Amino acid sequence: MGEVKWIRLSINMFDNRKIKYLRSLPEGNNIILIWVALLTIAGRCNAGGMIFLTENIPYTTKMLADELDFEENIIVLALNALRMLGMVQDHDEALLITGWEEHQNVDGLEKIREQSRKRVAKYREKQKELPCNVTVTPDVTPCNAIEREIELEIDKEKDIKHIVHEARALFEDLWKLYPSKKGKGQVSDTKKKELLKIGKEELERAIDRYKADLKKDVDWRKTQNGSTFFNSGYVDYLDNNYEGGKNDGTPGGRTGSNEKGLIAEAIAAGVSTEFEGFGNFD
Repeated sequence: MGEVKWIRLSINMFDNRKIKYLRSLPEGNNIILIWVALLTIAGRCNAGGMIFLTENIPYTTKMLADELDFEENIIVLALNALRMLGMVQDHDEALLITGWEEHQNVDGLEKIREQSRKRVAKYREKQKELPCNVTVTPDVTPCNAIEREIELEIDKEKDIKHIVHEARALFEDLWKLYPSKKGKGQVSDTKKKELLKIGKEELERAIDRYKADLKKDVDWRKTQNGSTFFNSGYVDYLDNNYEGGKNDGTPGGRTGSNEKGLIAEAIAAGVSTEFEGFGNFD
């Protein structure tokens, strides 16, 4: 098999009914994150959608939990939900992404990449042929215009690196304040830049509010993993969203439909919920 360094995701992924359903479950966003991680592993294995450590060693749930930095019970919950919706299946003791070849179309994607490489090479050859002594404006020639464009790209890259550095530094400070040190690697640089836009002071207040709610509900409420809080959980505790710790009084911190919580528990236990109405994932 040829090496594949990328996979294809549909821009309409989050409009898919299966994805919407999975996100509605407790730990739903983590289930989606695990789903995308499984897709990348399948791409790395490049074996028609098969997922394994080596061709002779299939993944166990414990191995996946260690590699993806999740608790094993979350991996079990995710795999059972994905199996129920026909998005993954068991095949020769390994996992298989359903419809991998159909949706990834590796050969077609490689053809597109080759066409792009040819277009870029052709463009560069044309730029080399531009006469450097032909004036386009009183101060700009084709050659120094290209040089200036490169300089702007370099400056832009430096600005991006500076922002990422600031975002990472802020996240490190916030991580020290958060009570559950799990899932740190699951918070992306993109999410860290979103946190940077919100600002340190407001996020510190959000963490303090969350801690206060935990103390108030200590009899039944479990602390979210750090990854869960910083990816989405903090939103309810921002200045414009916080409502003084309102909840529905349901043990386990469920909000919304109790039916979804029961479904999630059934999935975790491997019990069929006879969920119908979805075709193969696309």
